[in-house]
Amino acid sequence: MKRLSLAMGLALCLALPATAQTYKWVDANGEVHYSDQPPPSNIKTETLQAPAEPVAAPAPAAAPAAAPAASPAEGGPKSLAERDQAFRKRQADAAKEQAEQARKEAQARRKAEYCKSARAALANLEMGGRQVRINDKGERVFLTDAEIAQQTAQARKDADEACK
Repeated sequence: MKRLSLAMGLALCLALPATAQTYKWVDANGEVHYSDQPPPSNIKTETLQAPAEPVAAPAPAAAPAAAPAASPAEGGPKSLAERDQAFRKRQADAAKEQAEQARKEAQARRKAEYCKSARAALANLEMGGRQVRINDKGERVFLTDAEIAQQTAQARKDADEACK
């Protein structure tokens, strides 16, 4: 029992200097000094080892908002509310991006369908034969060769624009 007490006391004595802060400074003669005591106030110091932070007890689960949280500017951990807000912002951004992507895909599908129909109309006009259109009164009207040529040129122009 006496040996155990002696070993515990020795271990505690060895652990105490490990938590001390270490200072480095250069005196007026140019000599470098290392110490756990701060130098005189007129000498510029450099801290080499910060003291160990005491271990704090975990906050109770019922009051997570009561714990002080470091602001994001300090680079510390974010509070639960800040993390939740950031998560919701990422979700909203992802939803906007997904909606924009769906809109672009729908626009591309419409453009492809319009291209397909413009090419079909051009192929129908270039196929030859008699072409029929319905006038304002609902009657069938046969196109003349000049009208067919004019509509073929317009259909070619429409197909070129639609299929860029």
